[in-house]
Amino acid sequence: MRLAGEHALVTGSTAGIGREIATRFAAEGAHVAVTGRDRGRGDAVVEAIARAGGTAEFIPADLADEAACTRLVDDAAARLGSLTVLVNNAAGGGGDRPIAEISTESWESILRVNLTAVMWLCRAAVPRMIEAGHGSIVNISSRAGERASPGLAAYIASKGGLNALTRSVAVDYAAHGIRCNAISPGYVLNDRRDADLADERRTRIAAMHLTRIGVSTDVAHAAVYLASLESEFVTGINLPLDGGSSAARGLVLG
Repeated sequence: MRLAGEHALVTGSTAGIGREIATRFAAEGAHVAVTGRDRGRGDAVVEAIARAGGTAEFIPADLADEAACTRLVDDAAARLGSLTVLVNNAAGGGGDRPIAEISTESWESILRVNLTAVMWLCRAAVPRMIEAGHGSIVNISSRAGERASPGLAAYIASKGGLNALTRSVAVDYAAHGIRCNAISPGYVLNDRRDADLADERRTRIAAMHLTRIGVSTDVAHAAVYLASLESEFVTGINLPLDGGSSAARGLVLG
């Protein structure tokens, strides 16, 4: 029970990577706040956690709204009894384009969810963690924040900003026992996006890695480590979680 006694809020946790992180946190003893905009999916995650013997609460929230982010942290702390872990996993990228083609509306929408909302959530969570005497913030970034791909100007900028914000929070609150780290996954299989993944494309994706294609469990294991006291000496880092593709890359993903 590596997270026994911890109280964790995981954003974007009704599906995919966030759902896996919330599930693993609960399995490791944390009391977890699951959040997203879809109550049906959120309730299903909470029920699955309960069936496995864990404890979780669902709190709906739209992270594009500043007041909603503050309320989410306040509600999570109230319902969990405290807040010691924050995982900023929720992200958006709809309408992204190369910089000469992107609309201001799309640019601001993507940065609002991927970066500004993280600031709002951290701003609200840090005082709770100071009150608790310790805290760990885990930001789910992307290798795109350091190595660009075509047509994703806003997403890439938002993740680069997230990496910088991670370092800033780590520096500002180390004296309060609060750590802040980022995880930068490579290609991670997604239930919806990759449901009909063709064999040829799967082969090309696999060739990007030295090991294998990533799955959401890989990210969840890393998040457990960074949230736990096992990583007490780790803060301000960006952990590449990409099967070695940042060290060497075979094929280029088309």
